Amino acid sequence: MKRRSEKKNTIEDGSGEPFDAQQHGDTRGDEKNIAILFFLYLLQGIPIGLSSAIPMILQNRGVSYRQQAEFSFVNWPFSLKLLWAPIVDSMFSQRFGRRKTWLIPTQYCMGLFMLFLSSNIDTWLGDKNTRPNIELLTALFFSLNFLAATQDVAVDGWALTMLKRCNVGHASTCNSVGQTAGYFLGYVLFIALESAAFCNGYLRSTPSEEGLVTLPGFLQFWGWVFIGTTTLVAIFKHEDSVEPHKDEPEMDITHAYKLLLDIIKLPSIKTLAIILLTAKIGFSACDAVTGLKMVDAGIPKEKMALMAVPMVPLQIVLPLAIAKYTVGPRPMDVYLKAIPYRLAFGLVAAFLVWLTPFVVVNGDVPLYYYVGLIVVYSIHQVTLYSMFVAVMAFFARISDPAVGGTYMTLLNTLCNLGGNWPATTALWFVDAFTFRQCSTDPTNDCSTAAEREQCANTNAGECHTQLDGYYIESLLCVIIGVVWLRWGRRKINHLQNKPHSAWQVVTPHHKS
Repeated sequence: MKRRSEKKNTIEDGSGEPFDAQQHGDTRGDEKNIAILFFLYLLQGIPIGLSSAIPMILQNRGVSYRQQAEFSFVNWPFSLKLLWAPIVDSMFSQRFGRRKTWLIPTQYCMGLFMLFLSSNIDTWLGDKNTRPNIELLTALFFSLNFLAATQDVAVDGWALTMLKRCNVGHASTCNSVGQTAGYFLGYVLFIALESAAFCNGYLRSTPSEEGLVTLPGFLQFWGWVFIGTTTLVAIFKHEDSVEPHKDEPEMDITHAYKLLLDIIKLPSIKTLAIILLTAKIGFSACDAVTGLKMVDAGIPKEKMALMAVPMVPLQIVLPLAIAKYTVGPRPMDVYLKAIPYRLAFGLVAAFLVWLTPFVVVNGDVPLYYYVGLIVVYSIHQVTLYSMFVAVMAFFARISDPAVGGTYMTLLNTLCNLGGNWPATTALWFVDAFTFRQCSTDPTNDCSTAAEREQCANTNAGECHTQLDGYYIESLLCVIIGVVWLRWGRRKINHLQNKPHSAWQVVTPHHKS
């Protein structure tokens, strides 16, 4: 059986060969591979960014928080990809390439799907006279993210073999930096250039009623980018010439799902799954609801998006800076240290939402207040990226390369699901925890769209919020987070002390 070396700073990597945990990988010869991984993750970030931009557009069109919760299901394919990951891992053309078999057609489909969306998206988003078609929008963007999640399965598996073993830790950096860049393009840049107010104020000499970019035009542009760049990867990138490992077994689908079940049965994985599925409950109200509440409080959506612009250098540098603290045998120490600060941010965010209506008037955000928001957001990003890079480094360290695609997909799926289900739940219960009353009818609590419409039709009444459910959720989440940390710290430290053999799966192709 493989075991951790008794030498203090030496552990075994996925290939079973010891190496110094404190040594940094030698990227010479892997520069092109790192660049390719970065670009593939960037493409993956585009639909993720768009999935954050659409709720901002919808919030200005009077949708309820329950409808926002419904649309939030578009992010769930990244939490459900485990269901089809074994198929991606086991069915492939050896001649074309194990990962390219899925990567190339998936990215072509994403490009074509974006071109299709560009032709109809304005109709489905509605206007002043028609309501947005939330059900159809959810189904369409769910499908787009389904394709992105499938691409993610292929890229995650390819990352383990595309890079040399001493550089495999850089895969998490490519993931975080690449997705951040794609998210910035799909969310921040799009929202800014789509805003007529922003473009008229900063980019135009002659005002116009529209921004420099429209959602149909943006989708069309990236649709062609996906098609063009995918063609280049298909022609010029060959898996066989860069894969240094030939220990990934060929499996049929039945064996692949059996292997997945074997991984799930590992005691270490069971404990880790519970941790990943519950760790983000304490942050859910802050992460999922705060941005929308800021828009409700009067901050224009483009200014909310532009808050991320000063963060871009920070978001790129942070994973690189944090990586040096996560290359050792205990990367999750960084994860644990970041949690209390991120929980505290939840209370700060709730206070800022309460304060905003008193400071922001008619969409005019004072400079001092805007700078303050950016500073607070910066602190949040430091804690968020510390946790993200740490957990990704931990995944890369414990994953068994003999079943790399399935193993990494399982871990990333659990991590995504642990963030998505609390976010959807938090959005769903905002309205339930909110207490309202119609100004002209005390018996009407304005809890449904029909009751709000009835209030408006009764002597021009208005629904007044007596207690916002967001504040109740924020407090509950922080309390849950503090309790979780007392339990989670012990469990995480125990997992980090386990030998590498505790994470390996014994198969006919791979014996410990």
